[in-house]
Amino acid sequence: MDDLLIQGARLYDGTGAEPIRADLAVRGGRIRAIGPSLPVHAKRVIDATGLALMPGIIDSHTHFDAQVTWDPYVRPSPALGVTTAVIGNCGFTIAPCRPADRELTMRNLTQVEGMSLDVLRQGIRWDFETYAEYLALLRRSGSAVNLAAYVGHSSLRTWVMGAAATQREATADEIAQMAALVREAMDAGAVGLASSTSPAHNGEGGLPMPSRLASDAEHLALIQAMAHAGGGVYMVTKGGQMPVALLEEMSARSGRPVMIAALLHNGTNPDAVFADLDAISAANTRGRQLIGQVSCCPLTMEFSLASPYPVEGLKSWQPALGSEGAALAAVLADPGFRDAVRAELAAPATFRLFNGEWDKVHVVEVKRPAHRDLEQRSIAALAREQGKDPLDTLLDLALDEDLDTLFTAQLLNSDEAAVARLLNHPHSLISLSDAGAHLTFFNDAGFGLHLMGHWVRDRGVMGLPEAVRRLTQQSAQIFGLHGRGELREGHAADLLLFDPATVGRAPQRRVHDLPGGAARLTTDALGVHGVWVNGVQVADANGLLDAAPLAGELITEFNH
Repeated sequence: MDDLLIQGARLYDGTGAEPIRADLAVRGGRIRAIGPSLPVHAKRVIDATGLALMPGIIDSHTHFDAQVTWDPYVRPSPALGVTTAVIGNCGFTIAPCRPADRELTMRNLTQVEGMSLDVLRQGIRWDFETYAEYLALLRRSGSAVNLAAYVGHSSLRTWVMGAAATQREATADEIAQMAALVREAMDAGAVGLASSTSPAHNGEGGLPMPSRLASDAEHLALIQAMAHAGGGVYMVTKGGQMPVALLEEMSARSGRPVMIAALLHNGTNPDAVFADLDAISAANTRGRQLIGQVSCCPLTMEFSLASPYPVEGLKSWQPALGSEGAALAAVLADPGFRDAVRAELAAPATFRLFNGEWDKVHVVEVKRPAHRDLEQRSIAALAREQGKDPLDTLLDLALDEDLDTLFTAQLLNSDEAAVARLLNHPHSLISLSDAGAHLTFFNDAGFGLHLMGHWVRDRGVMGLPEAVRRLTQQSAQIFGLHGRGELREGHAADLLLFDPATVGRAPQRRVHDLPGGAARLTTDALGVHGVWVNGVQVADANGLLDAAPLAGELITEFNH
């Protein structure tokens, strides 16, 4: 007898083919049969007339490395149709990590990933030191979705170099030690190696994350170590000093795919992202597999001046990093500091999160009742009314409220015509949810539902069969996720049942369910009727099921 029979759905199989109306039977966590009018011999039968069935979404860019140790349901992703998550992106991992380095690792995550230090201290289960021990913890604990994990460059540098990891390049001997760790991690089951050279990625006190100090020789040595057994994906969030030509060389030397993030459209430098994609295309014509990670969501962040992630990548903002309370207020009030920030924002830049587009910065929530009429208004409009520079308007309001004012900024990817070009590029991968990070700033875990609702149904920039392929089979093929990413007999029953007429993501809302009752932003699914991981239902139309089984697998073997 089958465990589940879904009848009469329009099946989008993940290959990009047009849908067929058929039944799908599940037995023992696998798709047993697909076809018209299958025999009804199942413990549960679902009439899916009028609905669509597809493989579960594969989220290739998440940061659940810490959260999964206290929340194996990796909320909210399963309820948003995600059945497989790749963790460890950008190299901001928590393994390997010696006990002496745990506090530094947490403090760096607080800065670079916008996580609460109190939450991390209360939540992370440190039942590991080595990377293999971390994977063993994940396997013991279980998860609601399938997981594949990168080994992280910054963690490797910290393990080998200690405090010097954020201060200098590595020696030849240190590189050799890191390479040995990479080989061990790959043998233990890592999906690849992740790194970052982005200037926006700073750790505690504004120090660069360790991987930013790595030389080209170090990157090349580590990617070759990653590929020692013929597998692995190298993922990097690149800064301007890392040209696509270098990444092509890495792919050539290793023979492995290189995943490049974060390719977002910048309205003040609109051609830069397309220049990178053109270079990626050229590399592919030469036989290298380079993929650009793009987003289908506008990058919008909520923040306060006590933790202003959008501007922390500015060099001029460095004097404010690491300060708090009265000391931070003194920096923000300093005219010299403000002039330096204004000058940097006025200068051209290849990439930065915030570019002085004050009409896209709004006041969300004020602390003082006297300022209530400022809510939902842009800083640009308020500055015009007050006859002040917008930066002064922002900082003065924040200082007047002890830095408790909540703002929102639409930073990148706001030009929909340009984003449509990114989504349809032949060498782009729709991704960059950042699920598990920036929990108080934004939540794009529902990116797949947004693609199918906003971009497919509402905007018509691609067909639904192609959108499903981009969310499923494409990632499965890149990462070598055998038996996933397609509706095919014998494949894992990772399934998403939804209504194409209503699918999408709801507005963000704030909940208080992190360790210690801390707040995070979340979003609910629209039009989702069911999510199954390895044949086990984890979510329905009302969201994550209460006491849903931890049906996910830790994936440690990949097709090369």
